Amino acid sequence: MSTSISIFDTTLRDGTQGEGISLTAEDKIKIALKLDALGVHYIEGGNPGSNSKDIEFFRRARELNLRAKLTAFGSTRRKNSLCEQDVNLLNLVSSGAKAATLVGKTWDFHVHTALQTTLEENLAMIYDSLAYLKQHGLEAIFDSEHFFDGFKANPDYAIAALRKAQEAGADWIVLCDTNGGTLPNEIQDIVKQVRNSIQAPIGIHTHNDCELAVANTLAAVTAGARQIQGTINGYGERCGNANLCSILPTLQLKMGYQVVTPEQLGSLTSVARYVGEIANVVLPVNQPYVGTAAFAHKGGIHVSAILKDSKTYEHISPDLVGNKQRVLVSELAGQSNILSKAQEMGLAVSNDNANSREVIEKIKNLEHQGYQFEGADASLELLLRDAYGDAVEIFTVESFKILMEKSPSGNLTEAIVKLNVSGQQVYTVAEGNGPVNALDNALRKALTPFYPDINGIHLSDYKVRVLDEKDTTAAKVRVLIESTNFKESWSTVGVSSNVIEASWEALIDSIRYALLGMTQTSFSPESPRESLGLVNH
Repeated sequence: MSTSISIFDTTLRDGTQGEGISLTAEDKIKIALKLDALGVHYIEGGNPGSNSKDIEFFRRARELNLRAKLTAFGSTRRKNSLCEQDVNLLNLVSSGAKAATLVGKTWDFHVHTALQTTLEENLAMIYDSLAYLKQHGLEAIFDSEHFFDGFKANPDYAIAALRKAQEAGADWIVLCDTNGGTLPNEIQDIVKQVRNSIQAPIGIHTHNDCELAVANTLAAVTAGARQIQGTINGYGERCGNANLCSILPTLQLKMGYQVVTPEQLGSLTSVARYVGEIANVVLPVNQPYVGTAAFAHKGGIHVSAILKDSKTYEHISPDLVGNKQRVLVSELAGQSNILSKAQEMGLAVSNDNANSREVIEKIKNLEHQGYQFEGADASLELLLRDAYGDAVEIFTVESFKILMEKSPSGNLTEAIVKLNVSGQQVYTVAEGNGPVNALDNALRKALTPFYPDINGIHLSDYKVRVLDEKDTTAAKVRVLIESTNFKESWSTVGVSSNVIEASWEALIDSIRYALLGMTQTSFSPESPRESLGLVNH
């Protein structure tokens, strides 16, 4: 389609109203740059006079040279007042933003209850405020708050409010489903009626209280809305806003609108995850288009089919949005799953490889014991390399011991590890903040002389789950460890009724996986213990 759609991102304003989300001015600057690179047309930065963070953001954002229009947010003037004396409007004008969004009432119930003023005064507030912005050279966007509820309650007044905004010169009139309770068929019908009542371009702003924000946005586009307001990952108050990570690819790949360039759309997954990291919010794995499970396949029949043609179980090619296909291996796996994972690692396997059937049975038995390989790709890779004869035994563990001492002066945890590294026996002692940290330190201490690059490996997450709570303190636990070298991350798993043993198993896998791509140094001291400064116990 040739008709253009304007993308209005409000992650930095409406998105921060979500529970648990707080962004510093620096966070906002970083996200704004990512949004600009993604190709959105408007970036709403916040209210330039409401708090010190937003004040700093708008001051710094003036120097960013954004291609998107930096937009400030505010509300119509106070009742029975003058625009020239309204601090909110004065801050919008002086913010340095190219555009400003004004929220105003279009539901008569809100005018009487929230504003406690007359319907006529509310219309004057809308007109005066938007006209004031236009007089000062700003692009004026009118967010008609609670419009759909207002239209259903009193359509004549709701339309009268929009007409006042149009008379004042509003560049966009945005219809807001503020409470998120309107259905797609209602959205489409009301937007069509609005198009027949006003000439100004129409936008849509929806909330996700009925899990319909994306559907309602697309329904509005079908009815003629041409500006889309939303947030990255759907962040926002209560249940969130319309998720631009779902809307952008759907508009472009399903509905035929050219919203951003193909290259920009290909960065969508990385932008979604970047914003999630900055906001310190873990993305749902099943988030459409950009989630890690969005193109993940587990059932053996599915995997067998996608290996022949990915279109059999994928609605788009994942690389169009910067995501990737994943094949999961679990107790539900078939031989196709194993073959796909093995081939992904470069292992030479064939369809009639007997090892594949043995691996499947081994995985099923391990998962019956409590292991889970869907979230532990590194442990799975090591298992497959062992099964297909591709494993290299870099080191073996001869023994380990944990000593814990609690005294009035403090707590001490000491780990003693005995390894065989390339035929050399290494015996190390290290302290740590708890048994897992002490074991990690001792293991690294033993391996660093042989593999110095191991110092660049860090544990980034550690999770313990009790598998059978009825066994109380004797229950089995599953430990998942995530490690990183700041270029990539990998996860490993361990299971035992002893939490330290389960942690050790996951830790050993993590180190083994990390060492696969490392080169060993020519370390051969005459006395390994003396050279390393280690003490016998």
